[in-house]
Amino acid sequence: MKESIKIFEEHKVRTVWDEATEEWYFSIVDVVDVLTDSPNSRKYWSVLKNRLKKEGSELTTNCSQLKMPSADGKRYLTDVASTQQLFRLIQSIPSPKAEPFKLWIAQVAKERLDQMQDPELSIEQAMMDYKRLGYSDNWINQRLKSIEIRKELTDEWKSRGLKEGVQFATLTDIIYKTWADKTAKEYKQFKGLKKENLRDNMTNTELVLNMLAELSTKRISETTNPDSMDEHANVAQQGGEIARNARLELEAKTGEKVISPLSARKGILKNKNKEID
Repeated sequence: MKESIKIFEEHKVRTVWDEATEEWYFSIVDVVDVLTDSPNSRKYWSVLKNRLKKEGSELTTNCSQLKMPSADGKRYLTDVASTQQLFRLIQSIPSPKAEPFKLWIAQVAKERLDQMQDPELSIEQAMMDYKRLGYSDNWINQRLKSIEIRKELTDEWKSRGLKEGVQFATLTDIIYKTWADKTAKEYKQFKGLKKENLRDNMTNTELVLNMLAELSTKRISETTNPDSMDEHANVAQQGGEIARNARLELEAKTGEKVISPLSARKGILKNKNKEID
């Protein structure tokens, strides 16, 4: 499942895309907040849910729960509804925003289905999102390329039976530690990050070297056919060493450290159209 936060008239709506059903699931509490402007959306939904249950509504019977991030950074089970269920829910909530919100829901669903048919649209959407945040064109190009290379590496790992989660994270940490002398956690702490994505806070040079490390790891894996986790770890270290050697040589030539404390908040974003490396 893929989590996302959508914006409707400055209201955040937490959503999850289910690949199996090809459906968006929306946080009902967030939708209630949009439609009612209630000071307590959870209580409003609790009262409405009880009323719908008494009426025998299928909406409450079929309502699912999924874990979603909360304001405190933790994840809690949250009542969610599919697009079709939301249309039924909206009918139970008198609101002048009902019609524009229906159109918004339909557009959200359409955009995702269009992107599935034409992956290029996903890339265009990503570019627009990064531009809106203020990243430079040069950085965006590097970032999108890094996503492509990362996907090729994880596809290689999957093809050899490795699992997302602990195994992917372990190998990624080996790559980071080898070329950058820091694990992902240490790297994020160095940049002052918490929940933020590390790669979204890398400079162009950091992105390029990380791409070199991951591309090298993939190519070595393809030619050596690692079987065990230990063998994959060795390949990840070899890929990281290639980028490490490039990093050390660059630092020797320029006299400047490559691993930077810069982040999106501290200077990577455009400043008066000046692109920061």
